[in-house]
Amino acid sequence: MNNTTVWSDPRAGSQIDFSSFVHLARTAERGKFDFFFLAEGLRLREHKGRIYDLDVVGRPESLTVLAALAAVTERIGLAATVNTTFNEPYELARRLATLDHLSGGRAAWNVVTSFDAFTGANFRRGGYLDAKDRYTRAAEFLRLSRTLWDSWQPDAILADQGTGRFLRPGGIAEVRHAGRHFTIEGHFTTPRSPQGHPVIIQAGDSDEGREFAASAAGVIFTRHATLEAGKAFYADVKRRLPKYGRAPHELKIMPGATVVVADTDAEAAELAAEIRRRQVSPQTAIALLEQVWGRDLSAYDPDGPLPDIEPDLSSDIIQGRVRHGDRAALVARWREVAREKNLTIRELVIEMTGRQTFIGSPKTVARRIDEYVQADAADGFILVPHLIPGGLDDFVDRVVPLLQERGVFRTEYTGTTLREHLGLGPAPGPDRYLDPPGETR
Repeated sequence: MNNTTVWSDPRAGSQIDFSSFVHLARTAERGKFDFFFLAEGLRLREHKGRIYDLDVVGRPESLTVLAALAAVTERIGLAATVNTTFNEPYELARRLATLDHLSGGRAAWNVVTSFDAFTGANFRRGGYLDAKDRYTRAAEFLRLSRTLWDSWQPDAILADQGTGRFLRPGGIAEVRHAGRHFTIEGHFTTPRSPQGHPVIIQAGDSDEGREFAASAAGVIFTRHATLEAGKAFYADVKRRLPKYGRAPHELKIMPGATVVVADTDAEAAELAAEIRRRQVSPQTAIALLEQVWGRDLSAYDPDGPLPDIEPDLSSDIIQGRVRHGDRAALVARWREVAREKNLTIRELVIEMTGRQTFIGSPKTVARRIDEYVQADAADGFILVPHLIPGGLDDFVDRVVPLLQERGVFRTEYTGTTLREHLGLGPAPGPDRYLDPPGETR
């Protein structure tokens, strides 16, 4: 479960049963989507020292689910979020290469880092890494993974039954690496996979995240609330590519977005408002406000005005969620919006926490999505359904055909690998890019 899905909806199904994943993935494949994307949760989030069961609870391990989906899908990419802070390059490179083999070249890796010791307490090494060290470790992790994937030459396997020779001499390079975070000495066990490397996805809006994506990723997963904000982000990230020897088409910018479709724009707006009220229940509104204010606000009415007390900027009410940046500025902004629009606590949380959303009739939604792409505010979108497992059905059945009629979305897959779907070209060698930020060799 997560705080986007509405598990209380009568149409909602299990978020654990494999049948739910099959329905979502096959629906996305029927809609000719690029990839099916799963997030990761390494520890249950706690609010005021207790598990907050209206946030992320019960999330399965991504690579296991995607390996099973490889057997029941044919073309759609399979993207897993996997953390570089609490994994090891050799082991993870094997698992990702295996998924690429099992799927015939459809694997992707969303590279993320972890910011807190709270999550690290679930791991033997434990551990807190500040932002600089997190990206240094991630950069070394990714470069070493690429070195492992490239250690098998494409023609390493001879399998010559006549001579009894299976491997070409020199077809597998020994990997010797002694870096700041990792030491490896030996040979990689997994032959080169169909894509060579899984597609790399980077999630994040920070300056470090943008730079990391520009240096190493094929897709950046982001969020922005307006067309103008999207255009600014798009231009900023694309301008970073040349210093890493990369062209604009080599990095696809894909914000997360929700979609609400109905027969008319008015009906869609009414439905979207109801969905947001279900997503932000009274107790969720107070909990989210507490994260910003850093105080226990349980005595306040979620349908009343903002508290007039000052925030405690040194407090950590919640553990396991990325911390807000400048909370003083955030509080000031929330107060300004609440005052300008005369919003209650719940209304304000709904206003301030929604991601990029397309709401309207099928024609309106198709037009708006196309507008963002044509205006260089995005190269595409990662849709986040509010309903499991049927949350993509209306979009695929009613919006995708209109995008196809406009000539801006494929009617059939023209390739078999995720790289081909995204137009990224062959996988780079380990020295194709300059070093990601913070890395030393």
